[in-house]
Amino acid sequence: MTETIYGGGCLCGWIRYEAIGPADNPHTCSCRQCQQYTGALTAAWAGFPSDSVRWTGPGGAPATFRSSEITRRAFCPKCGSSIGALDDAPTIELLIGGFDEPDQAALRPRGHSFVDRQPGWWHLDTGAAEPEADEPL
Repeated sequence: MTETIYGGGCLCGWIRYEAIGPADNPHTCSCRQCQQYTGALTAAWAGFPSDSVRWTGPGGAPATFRSSEITRRAFCPKCGSSIGALDDAPTIELLIGGFDEPDQAALRPRGHSFVDRQPGWWHLDTGAAEPEADEPL
């Protein structure tokens, strides 16, 4: 796989980052922590080795909250945007919605964690088929 630089950041631009990939394990998750962290029923994530992520915005590294024994949730202290998860393992999981170009094929989720936690009326397609150009995502 080729290396790609994924730029992204928070809503106000205070926290910006560059992640050098390929992105590892793009996936969605409907666990209760992801739901509460993002305010969405499902979060979309892509992982990168910690040493492949640089904090480039004027705010430097994001603020964090220790959400479990293995990770801290990252957010912008100015606008409150969710950024990702800084795992104790040498991995940073970034929310795909924060990337400047989230529609790249390499970021398409390939799996879904905690399907049993999503509401019964919520359906998410993580299949390989690409939507038609005029179909909403």
